Amino acid sequence: MQQSLDSISERQTLKTQESAHTSMLKNLLSGVFFEPLLSDFRIIFERDPAARNWLEVVFCYPGLHALCLHRLAHWLHCRGVGFIPRLISHLGRFLTGIEIHPGAEIGQGVFIDHGMGVVIGETAIVGDYTLIYQGVTLGGTGKETGKRHPTVGKNAVIGAGAKVLGNLQIGDRVRIGAGSIVLQDVPSDRTVVGVPGRIISRNESASLSLLEHGKLPDMEATVIRSLLSRIEQLEKQLQTLRLRQESLVIGHWSLGNDIDTPVASRRVEQRMKDK
Repeated sequence: MQQSLDSISERQTLKTQESAHTSMLKNLLSGVFFEPLLSDFRIIFERDPAARNWLEVVFCYPGLHALCLHRLAHWLHCRGVGFIPRLISHLGRFLTGIEIHPGAEIGQGVFIDHGMGVVIGETAIVGDYTLIYQGVTLGGTGKETGKRHPTVGKNAVIGAGAKVLGNLQIGDRVRIGAGSIVLQDVPSDRTVVGVPGRIISRNESASLSLLEHGKLPDMEATVIRSLLSRIEQLEKQLQTLRLRQESLVIGHWSLGNDIDTPVASRRVEQRMKDK
């Protein structure tokens, strides 16, 4: 009797373990893992005109490879597995040049174009359908603990070499120009350029608008041109004041020496015209 009860309990334990393994495998291959990867695969054909067939995308796109490895590492990281997620992340960095911490949350449909030098920190959050170019850093500003990396909204575009540092909130459909350094929160539907990053315009379209680097304004050149224009205006005003002062001096001198004042005035007027 006791042996039959033990055998029944062992069967139930085995069934529980099998169901746990089955559910884990389903989660791994369903919406938790497979569907985001499918979105990552499809978005490449929409964003990159160089993607001609699925073989090129599967074997020659390091951004897709990095996301595949990251989603596995993140899945293990969320379940408390130690060392293995960091090892997978390090392997992905070695193979692709893209470093994504296993703790980072990456939405679906994210496209990392070229990808070399991209760094995404542990507490960073990247929204769905975000476009990230090479050399981008989503990092911290020091040795803070807790949430210390940026949160990027959906449909954002981050240009090549841009740095977003600190626990910042980057809104939906934000466009960050190449080489910009963002140190403050950015509302949705804005374009940011410069060092440090400054908001230069509001995006007119609510849909994703790709970043046209060739049409971004040169903020430093605009400021320099305005300063030069102001200097020219001040020089003209100063020249006018000097001529008026000379006319007053000559007028007083002519009165003190009994010289015909109208003649002196005409001479001053002639000098002003000559200048």
